[in-house]
Amino acid sequence: MANPLLNDKKANEVAAATKAGWGAPDPATRQTTIDDGPISPWDSAKRMTVGGTATATGVLLVLLIAAATYGWMNTDVNAAGSWNLPMMAIVGIIVGFVCAIVVAFKPALARILGPIYAIGEGVFLGAISRAYNEFQSGIVVQAVGATLGVFAVMLVLYNTRIIKVTSRFRRNIIMATIGLGVFYLVSFVLSLFGVTVPFINDASLLGIGFSIFAAGLAAMNLALDFDLIERGSKEGWPKQMEWFCAFGLLITLVWLYLELLRLLAKLNRN
Repeated sequence: MANPLLNDKKANEVAAATKAGWGAPDPATRQTTIDDGPISPWDSAKRMTVGGTATATGVLLVLLIAAATYGWMNTDVNAAGSWNLPMMAIVGIIVGFVCAIVVAFKPALARILGPIYAIGEGVFLGAISRAYNEFQSGIVVQAVGATLGVFAVMLVLYNTRIIKVTSRFRRNIIMATIGLGVFYLVSFVLSLFGVTVPFINDASLLGIGFSIFAAGLAAMNLALDFDLIERGSKEGWPKQMEWFCAFGLLITLVWLYLELLRLLAKLNRN
């Protein structure tokens, strides 16, 4: 599930608060006149760029894949089809969740917590992917391919402005994401008391429709991520925001992959 707190409002707040760059003096203490010669813009090399964000995203993806490989190799699936989730995978998803919450309120920590999230979430993804693949051989390759395909399509649709991220579009997607997150949370709490919501994992028409909706919503969140990155680079946000935006993009990609994995599993059971 993408973190709706990692949105443009928070990014704008942080960018405005740190517009002067790292270590800049308090505006209230700066002199208004300077008479010691010309001054060059000292923070010009410390601004966010699309390329820098892509590099940060690449680093996080490499860590995620490496950790997923570890999680895959350390997940045991026996001949009866049962599997054991490694304790490290459980710890990883908890650590990843905590990192997402902290970064939502402290974006400057994304450079540190982003790699930690990628490693923790990667171990969990590797374990859950191994389990899915044992039940339906080849499904992980399909899910990875589908995730890359959706990413590419959304990038083209965004760049060609077929999908335009307006204030209304942004608001509707964020509210829908929060609603879906609350639904998942409630269903998880109910499962602790033995109550399950069948269509979340069932291969019924309702279940497949639900997964299509969830995967589509995750794809729309990619458009919000692209818009955030583009606006940040155009407005000259501080360099640290590259990691914040990369962190948000990684969360969306993880969510999209999990939704597509569940959708493919349902389709393959029919």
